[in-house]
Amino acid sequence: MNLANLDIGIFVVYVLGLLALALYISRAEKNHERNTKDYFLASKSLPWWAIGASLIASNISAEQIIGMSGSGYVLGLGIASYEWMAAITLIIVGKYFLPIFLKNNIYTMPQYLQQRFDSRVKTIMAVFWLVVYVFVNLTAVLWLGGLAITTITGVELAYGMIFLGIFSIAYSSYGGLKAVAYTDIIQVVLLVFGGLMLTYISLDLVSNGQGMLAGFSVLTEQMPEKFDMIFSPDSPHYISLPGLSVLIGGMWVMNISYWGFNQYIIQRALAAKDLAEAQKGIAFAAYLKILVPFFVVVPGIAASILFADLEQADQAYPSLMNLMPVGLKGLVFAALVAAIVSSLASMCNSVSTIFTMDIYSHFKKDKSEAHYVKVGRIVSISALIIAMVCAKPLLGQFEQAFQYIQEFTGFFTPGIVVIFLLGMFWKTMNSVGAITAAIGSAALSGVLKLAMPALPFMDRVGVVFLACIALAVVASLATRKNYVDGGTDVVSLDEVNFTTKSSFNMLAICLVIILVALYATWW
Repeated sequence: MNLANLDIGIFVVYVLGLLALALYISRAEKNHERNTKDYFLASKSLPWWAIGASLIASNISAEQIIGMSGSGYVLGLGIASYEWMAAITLIIVGKYFLPIFLKNNIYTMPQYLQQRFDSRVKTIMAVFWLVVYVFVNLTAVLWLGGLAITTITGVELAYGMIFLGIFSIAYSSYGGLKAVAYTDIIQVVLLVFGGLMLTYISLDLVSNGQGMLAGFSVLTEQMPEKFDMIFSPDSPHYISLPGLSVLIGGMWVMNISYWGFNQYIIQRALAAKDLAEAQKGIAFAAYLKILVPFFVVVPGIAASILFADLEQADQAYPSLMNLMPVGLKGLVFAALVAAIVSSLASMCNSVSTIFTMDIYSHFKKDKSEAHYVKVGRIVSISALIIAMVCAKPLLGQFEQAFQYIQEFTGFFTPGIVVIFLLGMFWKTMNSVGAITAAIGSAALSGVLKLAMPALPFMDRVGVVFLACIALAVVASLATRKNYVDGGTDVVSLDEVNFTTKSSFNMLAICLVIILVALYATWW
């Protein structure tokens, strides 16, 4: 599929407009030297609408758009649980986690772990996150993004990845998080509008020109199995979405880890003007998450009628784009690229934040603020180059890049959640318990994968999570006497206020009602 001149023109306008906006936002005040707070936390000045938009723009990338659309093609609406359960998770993060993080004025997740435990836990987790972001997240987004550009435009995969890398660095490396967050507003508007246009056109085609609602009715009537939210054990898709585990099992662990303790996600909330603003931004993002399946998953379901014989499910979204009229095709392509480069920019900024603030500054303590900002920019560029070089060797053998992400991070996710949850809400938890949980998570996940290969991934995460809680509790109690005089309760909850404003509470209640209605409709 090649783009018409009008489509190319629309895309070029988008690229140049975004770069111009980023440079305008990134301009420094007169006689003000940009410091680490400016670069890594946007001067702690982000409003709620920028936080919410940036959270979604950072989250949605090629693996979500193309991968979830492909899952919609095969599984149906059930894959939307990843988005809808995340909406509730965001509310939990806003009410119970953000007050702790913001009260302690942290830059990074490893920094919090040092305050709560010690430098050993901080260093272990900092190195882990750097490895994951560079060799898992960045490589996956670059690889899938490059494949999408190749499918749509016909350019070589390597050139597609290089373009994405240069584009993301060009608008984010100078201004840091502030440039990323504010340009994400444009990215989200474009993403939602382009996605909904694709949904409308695909459903209209399904109904032979009778409109979107008629097309949706055709889908529900002709393919009712695509609208099962909870799969029974005899379903061929049970291994992917194992029944009630979606609502009460391992998905909670994965969502809490991703939305609560993931640096490139939570960093937006850490840059808020204040706690109330951060919580409003979190709530805004939660409502956007409810909307995502309707412009990502539903088109994939429509593609199962329009393109019933695709060789690979992940071809669904690019195939639908081929049906778009000239002009709109360029707009949807721009929306897809917007999602990709936003995620890349967010990940690079977080890599530079963790490396600079948690590792480099530990060894180079007496450097200027400008020096640390310069190091952060160099790290961002270096991380992208490494990810480009490693993308094909790491991902070329996987049929789905999403499997690569799930399998790698799933080994460590249960331990991470245990470390943070017990660290925040159980005073006796110490560094020995934290390290035991981290090691136990990887070891137990490996044993279960080998010993019980038929166990669904989500169930494995839930089982390992419970086992890691037990290991951390036993290890902490066994070594409690070694930590009587401090070191494990530096971060106190005594002064943390978990009370939320009535507006936040009402938004949370309405969100739950909407989700209950959605699940009740398509149980």
